[in-house]
Amino acid sequence: MEKECNAGPAYKRVLLKLSGEALAGDQQFGLDFGVMRDVSEVIKECVALGVEVGIVVGGGNFWRGVKDGAGKIERSRADHMGMLATVMNSLAMADVLEQTGVEVRVQTALEIRAIAEPYIRLKADKHLRRGRVVLFACGTGNPYFSTDTAAVLRAAEIGAEAILLAKNIDGVYNADPNIDPDAVKYDSISYDDVLAQHLQVMDSTATSLSMDNNIPVILFALKDPKNILRVICGEQIGTIVKN
Repeated sequence: MEKECNAGPAYKRVLLKLSGEALAGDQQFGLDFGVMRDVSEVIKECVALGVEVGIVVGGGNFWRGVKDGAGKIERSRADHMGMLATVMNSLAMADVLEQTGVEVRVQTALEIRAIAEPYIRLKADKHLRRGRVVLFACGTGNPYFSTDTAAVLRAAEIGAEAILLAKNIDGVYNADPNIDPDAVKYDSISYDDVLAQHLQVMDSTATSLSMDNNIPVILFALKDPKNILRVICGEQIGTIVKN
């Protein structure tokens, strides 16, 4: 890894997607500040390499609209609650990043001007060029779309060279490895195969959007936050999904 990083990072600009569940650590709910601090330290190393980092954070550690609101709350309202959960995560992540010495901005797809900037693509691009990490909250700003779709959308808008999907699983498998001990992990797989086999990388909307915009998606485990740096330095970690 060190040798490859000495040759320069493999990507100049990336979109890092952090699941809310991953930020909860072993607690599975709320925030694990130890995990967040470890992630922030690695992001600081990436920025020091000259990599421009945008981040989309999920909200599943507080509220998953389609799951938690199912049959109890109207879908659009449940999804808006999920968007607010991503704001809480983004503000917390921004604070921890600042504590580690990283300059950061939070932009929201829904306007909450008292606490964050509204999302403006050109302004986000300017922040990234100046070495600031930009956290994109509130998903796409629309119900019925996941934060995975938001990650792909923001990646396309800011011209990210890759989407780094940091989750609680270490790659893409042909079956659920928690259920099937014979599940096979892929090092590389095409978008078409992901869609045809209904593999749980991202939802189908996000997968199709990344395929249409030819943005590679690298899925890896956040359990070791250093994996973020390893991917940026070009090491084969997890699974890469591409055309």
